[in-house]
Amino acid sequence: MANPWAGEVALTIDGEGHVLKLTLGALAELEAEIEAGSLVELVQRFEGGAYSSRDVLALILAGLRGGGAEVTRADLMRAEIAGGPMAAARAAAELLARAFMVPGQG
Repeated sequence: MANPWAGEVALTIDGEGHVLKLTLGALAELEAEIEAGSLVELVQRFEGGAYSSRDVLALILAGLRGGGAEVTRADLMRAEIAGGPMAAARAAAELLARAFMVPGQG
């Protein structure tokens, strides 16, 4: 079970429940992966609804790795996410929000 207060998000991939989390290492990996000058730009894309499927994939992958899963981009490209692309986008947005949430807010 995911703990939102710890920045965790639950997502079912290929029928298996996963806990995603953007750790500092996962954020550094994400920053290297995305096509944005900073994570702030990525947050702005999500807030404005201008994110891409590539953004969603990069966030889910970083969250899986931050949550301890040993998964590759190729693995995730072939995976079936419960709820489809909308559930993946929702999980990615929640990951970002929880990673930068100030304690006591939310």
